[in-house]
This record gives sequence, C-alpha cells and structure tokens, in this order.
Amino acid sequence: MEPDGSDAAVKDETPARAKSAAPQPEPFLDTSGDSDEPAFSWLEPAGGAARIDAPGTTNVPAGTTAGHTEGQPESRADRKAAEAAVEPSAAAPSRAAHAKDAPDDQSGSPVFRESLPTSALHVRPPEEEVERRNAQRESAANARPVAPRVLQVLLAIAYPFILLILAVRAVTSPLFLWVEYNRPGFPGDGYGFSTDDRMTYGSYAVDYLSNWAGPRYLGDLVHRGSDKLFKDGEVSHMADVKAVILSTFGAGALLLLLALIAILYLRRRSTGGIRRGFFAGSVITLVLVLGLGTLAFLGWQQFFTEFHRIFFADGSWTFSLDDTLIRLFPGQFWIDAGIGIAGMVLLTALVTLVLTWPTRRRRGLAPKERTAAAEES
Repeated sequence: MEPDGSDAAVKDETPARAKSAAPQPEPFLDTSGDSDEPAFSWLEPAGGAARIDAPGTTNVPAGTTAGHTEGQPESRADRKAAEAAVEPSAAAPSRAAHAKDAPDDQSGSPVFRESLPTSALHVRPPEEEVERRNAQRESAANARPVAPRVLQVLLAIAYPFILLILAVRAVTSPLFLWVEYNRPGFPGDGYGFSTDDRMTYGSYAVDYLSNWAGPRYLGDLVHRGSDKLFKDGEVSHMADVKAVILSTFGAGALLLLLALIAILYLRRRSTGGIRRGFFAGSVITLVLVLGLGTLAFLGWQQFFTEFHRIFFADGSWTFSLDDTLIRLFPGQFWIDAGIGIAGMVLLTALVTLVLTWPTRRRRGLAPKERTAAAEES
C-alpha cells in the first residue's frame, strides 16, 4: 500500500515503525437496516410526548442525533456528541416517575419532589403509651415554677416575725414609757422616785438598748446623793438585754430585706403571689399570737420566767424590790408591754387578713350571678 501525503513527515523512520504508525481506516457502519426507533427512547415521557432534555441542550427529533439526518451514516464524533447531549438527562426516569404527583410551578413545568417514607406515620402506639404521653403533657402544662412558691412561703414565714420585732421596737421607746408612767392606775414607786425621775432614768435605760454605747452609759449614772444609779448586776443584765435586742433588730432588718425582694419578684412573676403570701403570713401570725397569749393568760409568772430562761442565765435577771430596774420597770410594766405587743401584732394581722382574703374578684373569677347566667344561656 502506498503511503499518502500524511506520511511525508515520517520518511526518515524505519520501515517497521513507519508501517505501524500508518492510520487505520474508519470502519463503515451500515445503518440502512436500523429501525426508526431512537436509541434512547426510554428517556421519553410516557404517552409519546416530547423528550425532556437537560437545560442548555438542543431538542433532537426522534430517530436522529445532533448533526445527523436520518438515513445517513453516523460518525463516531456524531455519536459522542449525541451521548453527551443526553447524558445530563440520565435522572429523567426517576423525575418523571414523580411528575404526576408533584404540582406544577408557575411556569407550567413539573416540579420534582422526592417521596418520603411515611409508612411509620400510620403505626399508632399502644394506648398505654398514648395515655402516658398525654399525662406528661398535662402535667408539664399545669406545672408551676418553683421560685414563686418558695418566695411565697418565705414571705408567709417572715411576716409574723417582722410584725413581732416592730412591736418590740415600739415598746422599747420613750413614748411607751411616757404612756405607762402617766396612765391611770400605774403603780407608783414606794422608794421615792417621782414620775419625772422615772421618765428621766427610764429613758436612759431604753436608749441604751438601741444605741452603740458601752456599759458605762448606765454604770456612770449617779443619783442625787452621788450614789450609783444602777448596780453592777443591773448593768450586766442590761448589757445582756441589749445584745438580745440588737440581734433581734438585725434579724428583723434581714427578714424585711428578704420580704421586699420576695415582693418585688412576685409582683413581676406571679399574679396574686403577694396576696397569697401575706394571707398565709397573717394566718400564721394569728395562730402564734393566740397560742402565746393563751399561755400568758393562764400563767403569767410562769410564762415570764420561762421567757427569761431562754435568753439569760439563771440568777442574772433576778433583783430585789429596791433595785433601780425594779423601781423603773415593775411587774405591771411587763404585763402592759406584753399586752401592747400582742395587741399591735393581732390588729395588724387582722387587717392584713381582711385585705388579702381570697374573694372571687381577687382570685380573678367571675361573680356567681354572671356564672349562673352564662350556664343558663
């Protein structure tokens, strides 16, 4: 076979190498006996509709390929171009399978939606599981926060002690001394103290309980005869009373601060929480006052003795009748002080109970008449 012009560039090569480098002739493919059915008919939608081509490709009539007409031989390049044109549409059968169930978009072309495995949705759990889940949902919906309840309990417990400490502070004041020394029927001093003397010396003793002075505040006081007004035992007992009073006032200030914090929190987070806290506190206060009042009424001397034994050592709070503390603060004074403390606390608790009583309006409920009318209609 004579080499053509394409082999001119390899004349210097050896005959064997030149023979092997010669191009092979293109095989002739006779397509005259092929049918008119396109090679990729499975890509066409059902019903013989036009083929859905990938975006950017050219629609080619059935039985033809790009750049090739029916009845003419198809070269290898033409076949590759046709395969490249239809290759992006390899997923068309899976999309066409769901095109019937998917709604069309605004342009009218079918929208592909992949089906979801919904078989598990048709399986109903057992009745016990359904009831358990419903109970959990109801309990979660009806559950109340813990903090409002804790603060309501704190407010209810602190309220009676705050009232009691405020009443004690009112009794340990010069105003109460003046009322006592000037009221009719108060026993006089059989050792020579006039009402003015009692008011003067008693005011020193009361002021000492609430100031920050040392024992010399009372120990350096002298009577008209240059004698000490208070003995050392009396001064020591008054120092013990002062420690108890100041500790009580400090505890009252702390409880008052906690109560204010609880009120501010409940005002913002719990509707009616303040009212419920004060209502419970007033009930607790009434129970305590009535209980302690009953004990004092049945045996005042025993009640007074046991009260002193709680806070003071035995023998440190007993004095003779001619000592200054007994002359300034006789037994009737302590009875009146107890009645005054109980009366102030009881009155305040009763007013609080009335103001916080849980009526239907305060609980946010409709009146009974309106409820009955709604039921009848």
